[in-house]
Amino acid sequence: MERRKILIATKTYPSISTKYQETVCTAGVLLDEDDQPVQWIRIYPIRFRQLDFDQRYPRWSIISAKIERNDKDYREESFRIDDSSIEVIRKIDPRKNWEERKALVLPLEFKSIREIKEQGKSLNIIKPQTIKKYFCNETEREWNPKQQGILDQLDLFEPSVQLDKIPYNFGYEFISQDGDKHRCTISDWENQQLYRNCRDRSNETSMDNKEKEALEKVRQKLEDDFLNKKDLYFIMGNLKTHKNSFMIIGIFYPPLIKI
Repeated sequence: MERRKILIATKTYPSISTKYQETVCTAGVLLDEDDQPVQWIRIYPIRFRQLDFDQRYPRWSIISAKIERNDKDYREESFRIDDSSIEVIRKIDPRKNWEERKALVLPLEFKSIREIKEQGKSLNIIKPQTIKKYFCNETEREWNPKQQGILDQLDLFEPSVQLDKIPYNFGYEFISQDGDKHRCTISDWENQQLYRNCRDRSNETSMDNKEKEALEKVRQKLEDDFLNKKDLYFIMGNLKTHKNSFMIIGIFYPPLIKI
């Protein structure tokens, strides 16, 4: 393994794995010695919530860690990480309308999902030409039996760790720069955690009303705030088992500068 620097751009909500139990996929930008962007990479598996506190890297931090190409994953951006080697170097703040964040991310921008596929890539950032609408769909409320069995086994040793199944998918319908239409769900941890926090902090008395309040808070952020006040880019990633299926694994949202 080689020690490298990585800008953390997004983390997906934890998923249940038969091999790794609970795991998080992180997408970021590999940096050279001068902190210049080299390429997008994904690093997994990481049991993020079991890391030592000082290793729990926040979004938009630069970390140093030992990594190597994941030879069991055909996607060239996929790397394994020695999570015991993680060191958080610094956090990139949003000063000057996200100037430094833009300098580290946007030089790698692609025009569309089609271009990502044509270049043989599985991960990149794009700017939609038009965002048609935000959507929210209800999904399964419980983990499937296999996943629940893994969680139950986890609880025997880590009773304080609880992983909620989020019963909603959030996403956007949009048109990319090449005119293609897309309907993509959002899998980033930040968005899912917003829903959980709003639901759990609600003063409503019934769970149904708590959920309604949380859904409205998410809608306000992703529709009212993001579509009107932010200059949106989507970090797109595909599924290992379905290479042509892409989802929004992170949203890059510097403020919209109106001229």
